[in-house]
Amino acid sequence: MRAIDGILDTRPLRSHPAFRRIWAGTTAQSFGGQVAVVAVMYQVWELTQSAVWVGAIGVATAVPTIVFGLLGGVLADAMDRRRLVAATSIGTALAAVLLAIQAALGAHSLPLVLILVAAQTACGALGSSARRTFVARLLPPGQVPAGIALNHVSFQIAMLVGPAVAGLVLAHGGLTWAYAVDAAAITLALYGVARLPSMRPTGGTTTVGLRASLDGWRFILRRPALSGSIATDLAATVLAMPIALFPVLNEERFGGDPQTLGLFLSAIAVGGITAGLTSGIVARIPRAGLVQLTAAGVWGVALAGFGLADTLLPTLACLAVAGAADTISVISRGSLVQLATPDRYLGRIVSVENVVGAGGPGIGNARAGAVADLTSAGVAAVTGGLACALVVAVLAATNPTLRRWRRPEVADEAPTVPADA
Repeated sequence: MRAIDGILDTRPLRSHPAFRRIWAGTTAQSFGGQVAVVAVMYQVWELTQSAVWVGAIGVATAVPTIVFGLLGGVLADAMDRRRLVAATSIGTALAAVLLAIQAALGAHSLPLVLILVAAQTACGALGSSARRTFVARLLPPGQVPAGIALNHVSFQIAMLVGPAVAGLVLAHGGLTWAYAVDAAAITLALYGVARLPSMRPTGGTTTVGLRASLDGWRFILRRPALSGSIATDLAATVLAMPIALFPVLNEERFGGDPQTLGLFLSAIAVGGITAGLTSGIVARIPRAGLVQLTAAGVWGVALAGFGLADTLLPTLACLAVAGAADTISVISRGSLVQLATPDRYLGRIVSVENVVGAGGPGIGNARAGAVADLTSAGVAAVTGGLACALVVAVLAATNPTLRRWRRPEVADEAPTVPADA
């Protein structure tokens, strides 16, 4: 297995049952979420035939992600993280059920869809920071980068399979079944969470309030490696996120076929999985900040190429390169954040990372939709990708601490939570 682990490090799955259960549940939930992403885009496009309203999905996800994500970070440092994740998962499942019901009843209400999407996002954001702390608590420090890589590989697998399945479900079963798949997947994910022991923060808890949140922000600003890493991700997501452009480009270039729409997201996943299969190599590169900067620049250039492509194969190839760069960026950023942050701050710092990683794409999609409405989808993709590459270059030039940050050498010592928990 050592030869395999040198490419894709699977030790966390083999040695830590609690992590294995959480990983399996997260994979299922990510799959259902990708089916729902395509279903929401498809429903909003069918209701409005407008790129602006498709972009408005980004606003409906970005606002609750920012507001409830930051609150969730404070809660994760103040209470039992297992209970927080379990409660918020029930909320996300309920929202998915309501989306399925509105589709079954033929409500044809754009405000209702956006409200339910916002409610589901709010529940997920409240628990996301607590869920993301599980890797550092369930694994020894030497396996944390491998755990982050495995989580992202599972997400990319979900992105590959989920949109393709969504296209088939939408074509043959309709919106109701697509939303029902999401609800079922979230319910399955609750099993791994329910088996965990208490997961209160080590090193003391904080009190819920504005002061605790501001303390987390101060912690980030005092550490250029953390602030630079988060700024790099913000540039990539806000300036170059292409998802809102997919229905428009699919309509203009490929006749609006829902199965082709699913292939756009699947192409990103193909690149992500390809890069993820070499994550054992990426996770062992000590200069994670430099790796993230390079990957973010490649992401921007690849998406500019996506805007210029006018046939299917070059379009999918550019998206695959972007997906590979995104995976490498996520692994390197996650390793830096998890290993540079003490556990008593981890919920709040991860919440900021998550707000950028989850809310940034929402803002970026809204930006892309607005620019596409004023110009064209191709122009929106090209200008966004080039702007991302330029800003990342500036960050690389002005933040030597991020460029030089090295992963600390840590042994495979025992995790905080027993491996057989």
